[in-house]
Order: sequence, then C-alpha cells, then structure tokens
Amino acid sequence: MSNVVVVGTQWGDEGKGKITDFLAQKADVVVRFQGGNNAGHTIVFNNQKFALHLLPSGVLSTDKVNVMANGMVINPKALIEEMNMLNQRGVKDFDLRISNRAHIVFPYHIELDAAFEKVGEDKIGTTKRGIGPTYTDKAFRSGIRMGDLLDLDYFRKRLSAALAIKNNVLKMMNLEVIDLETLYQEFLGYREVLKEYICDTSVVINKYLDEDKKVLFEGAQGVMLCIDHGTYPFVTSSSPSAASVPLYTGVAPRYINNVLGVIKAYTTRVGEGAFPTEFDDEVAHQIRETGNEYGTSTGRPRRIGWLDLVVLNHTKRVSGLTGLSVMLLDVLSGIESLKICVAYKYKGQTIDIMPSIVDHLSDCEPVYIEMPGWQEDITEITSFDELPSNAKDYLSKIEELTGVKVKIFSVGPDREQTIVVEDVL
Repeated sequence: MSNVVVVGTQWGDEGKGKITDFLAQKADVVVRFQGGNNAGHTIVFNNQKFALHLLPSGVLSTDKVNVMANGMVINPKALIEEMNMLNQRGVKDFDLRISNRAHIVFPYHIELDAAFEKVGEDKIGTTKRGIGPTYTDKAFRSGIRMGDLLDLDYFRKRLSAALAIKNNVLKMMNLEVIDLETLYQEFLGYREVLKEYICDTSVVINKYLDEDKKVLFEGAQGVMLCIDHGTYPFVTSSSPSAASVPLYTGVAPRYINNVLGVIKAYTTRVGEGAFPTEFDDEVAHQIRETGNEYGTSTGRPRRIGWLDLVVLNHTKRVSGLTGLSVMLLDVLSGIESLKICVAYKYKGQTIDIMPSIVDHLSDCEPVYIEMPGWQEDITEITSFDELPSNAKDYLSKIEELTGVKVKIFSVGPDREQTIVVEDVL
C-alpha cells in the first residue's frame, strides 16, 4: 500500500510540516486528519518561509489533492485568510477538499477558550484559538459542522440552538453575548468562499486508496499531546497518533501500516506541563536561538530539553512507528557533550514507561547517557556518509535504543536539506 502517516513523537513542533512537504513531492494526496489553527507548520522552500496553520502541507505542491478531514476543527475566517496569504505569495489553484463532517470553530469558542484558561489553578497553556471548546461541543453533540453551511435553514437552526446555550455561558463569564443575525450573516460570507470545497472527504480518500495512489496523512501537535496517551491534562483535545487516523478520516485501519515518527534531535515543549529533560542554561539558549525555537502559531519561546527516549518509546508503542525522521540535527553542532534520557528515576526506582499521572511525571528524574558532540557544520552535507562520526553515532544510538530505523534526517530548514537514508513513500 502506498501511504504513510507522519506523526510527531514529542510535544509537537518536531518539523512535521517540512517532512510532509518533502514527502508530498511523491504523494498524490495529502490529508490533514486532526487539530485546528492552534498548530503551525513552518515550511521553507526556495528561501521563502511559509507558516501554515490549517491547510495541509501539500498545498505548496499545486498538483496534489489536499484534504482537510473530519477529525479537524476549522475556523473559516482563519482558513480564508491563510488561503489568501498563499494566493498573494503566488501559490494558487491548489486542489482543496474540506470534510462536511469537520466541526466549525465559532467566535464564542474563542471567547470561552480564553475565559476558561483564566479560571482555576491548573493552566493548560492553551493557544486560545477555541480548539478545546469546539471539540467539547463535538462530544456534547451541540457542535456545527462544515457541511451544515450547505443547508442554510439547517445551519440557522443549529446556530440558534447553540447560541441559546453559549450566550448564557458568556453572561456567566461576564462576556458580551453574540447576536444571532450578525453571526449568521458573517458565516454566510465564509460559506460563499468555501462551499465549493466542502464534500464527503472519506469518499475522496478511499477512492484514491482503492486506486493505489500515494496518500500522505499528517496530524498536528505530537503524540505526547494526545488526549488519551499524552501528558493529560496538559494535552490537546484530539489525538495526533496514527491510531486515530481511521476514525478521523473515514478509512479502514488496514490502510495504516506505514508510520513515520518525526523527532527533533533534542526535545521542546510549549505551554504548561511536566517535562523531565528540560534544562535552562547557556546550551539551552544556544539551541533555542540556533533552532529558532519559538511557536509558529503563538511566537512563544519553546522550552528546551535533551532527547527523551522514554517519550519516544512510548510514542512508538501507541502509534506503531515503522521509521524515524530526525530533525534539526544541525542545531546540535558545536555542543561538546550531548545527553540522551534512557529512563526515569521515580521514588527510588528506575522506570522506562510514562506515568499516567502528570504529577508523578513531574517527580521523575531523567537517567542520562552522554555522548560526545561534534563541532563541524553539517548544513551542506547530502548523505549519511558525510556526517561526522559522532553525529553518525548519535543517530545509530537512537536506532539501537528504540529498535526503529532512522529513514530521514534533516540538517537545515530548507526542503533540500533533507537526507533520505531509506525511501518512505
């Protein structure tokens, strides 16, 4: 079967967008299967930087079919702004399909997201883009879907029912209520732009799979932010794991057998929550600045940590990794000694699995092995053989301790700075 799922193996920001864009050159279809505009993919091509938040990474290759699947939550205003941005920069006529079952992010979701983050002691670190409240409405069965926009009478009825609830909540939070007619008219404008793209994307994807076309599935965030298998409650509101792809796209599980895990050569995290290998010193500052470790969607500085193989092996198990893509290997150049976390110390015991309780994870101390770094600039290399011996050893140690082969590694942000060790798609 000619398909692959690209998943982030850490807390997001691993470089999935670049790898998806790279692999898209061989793909026929690129499918974004979950999340919303709380995520960001930065893609650099021909010295131009593109920050995508909703659109699949394949849109820069205009001969690809790009699918926004039913597992996504979509802010129509943000989507249209992103489409216009690409048009203004010369990326036009991309083939886009939007699931009629994907849920819509409304202004009241955004207002409540920000308000809820101010309440209580534990801050999730949300991006305040309305993602969590939209997924909440989906589970609560009060959500409104993209396909509802195609039936105006039904859309008005659903919107009226939603506002009857949401305006009461807004009042309780001392926020301004939303006028039905004003919101309805606003979304009629979005409907006119997007209606031609809305369809049953499960039918579209399965058609291409049945024709043995090459289909590339990409998620947002990383598996450690999975609502089920991540560091709950400091997680996103959906599952970025490969296991969620059948549900979030409407394809059979038998198609999901080729999973590429994207990892940074170190670890980063944005927002709150436990982060055992985090450190904050001159080396962390060097990594942050060299790797431009600031959030694509928020601009927030990312927290820096050493590579954590407890996390990676957890992701391998719950997402079925069949290969690895190691990103930003060049960022580690010039660091004298590198650490890799191979286990945790918790209450006097050595463990190699992720605790389910986040407070327990906070009490874990990383158990490290140390490896010599390399001083050479590796940004111009074009093959594994050209790497300094210590960089080769670093990649080989990852393979040894995970049992998963490194199939791709990256030595810079551009599409051309991607080295394929073994074909993935």
